[in-house]
Amino acid sequence: MVLQQHRSLRGLYRGAVYLLLLGIALVMLLPLLWLVSTAFKGPLDNIFPVSASKELALSPLENIVFFCKQLFPHHPTWNNFVTVWQQQPFGQYFVNSLLVSSLTVTLNVLFSSLAAYPLARLDFAGKEFIFAVVISTIMIPFQIVMIPLYVLAVELGLKNTYLGVIFPAIASAFGIFLLRQAFQGVPKELEEAARIDGCSELGIWWHIMLPSVRPALVTLAIFVFIGAWGEFLWPLIILDQPEYYTLPLAVSNLFSAFGLNWRLIAAGSVISVAPVVLFFVIMQRYIVPSEAASGLKG
Repeated sequence: MVLQQHRSLRGLYRGAVYLLLLGIALVMLLPLLWLVSTAFKGPLDNIFPVSASKELALSPLENIVFFCKQLFPHHPTWNNFVTVWQQQPFGQYFVNSLLVSSLTVTLNVLFSSLAAYPLARLDFAGKEFIFAVVISTIMIPFQIVMIPLYVLAVELGLKNTYLGVIFPAIASAFGIFLLRQAFQGVPKELEEAARIDGCSELGIWWHIMLPSVRPALVTLAIFVFIGAWGEFLWPLIILDQPEYYTLPLAVSNLFSAFGLNWRLIAAGSVISVAPVVLFFVIMQRYIVPSEAASGLKG
């Protein structure tokens, strides 16, 4: 009897926790839901949900249901997306963002892995000090180094160039830290076997280490892609020619182009956010536990 009551209380506690987590998730997703629904709303739909009138005399629960129903478009349309795409050069902005994000991911993963490998697997004087200095840069806000970076980029002739946009993100302390920890988890037996076969350090890094830490590489790629795709401050500083603008800059210009037409602004925002969500959905299946130890037998 006591055991049954204990199980019942545990079930109630678990149900309460699930309801609380569901409520938090709904609150977090509500702005995104409003953004997507507004992008599909027609001229006859209310942009902002309103409460029911007093004449309807609805109960509090019915009023909440009435309120939530207005979040969804009653006359969905694609015209908002078509209008934004035709009246603004979103195709060029999309290509710019895709090019910048792809190059940023490629260079960041490449240079971060090259820096992390010796810090994780090689022995040399000052290794721990160098790693500590690299990690300490995480605590430095970007706004502090923004002006020196801008001056350096201008001196190198990178203003109004794609390379200038990706310049601050070609390597990151977070990426070096993440990949260093992943490299340290690779069994030494694999590395020793590769050396016996005559593989060079660069070959070990390419043929042994990188395939063994694929989940960490994918995780870093996702973080870097999301950060590069949504970056606004640095492109705003380094770019002043519209043909090089990325999608975040394009979305900020929608307020001046369409005024307070929230349907068109929401449609442009959805266009800028959709590739990030799609990229995460495609790449998340590669985030699996590493099978580096599969080549070892006990």
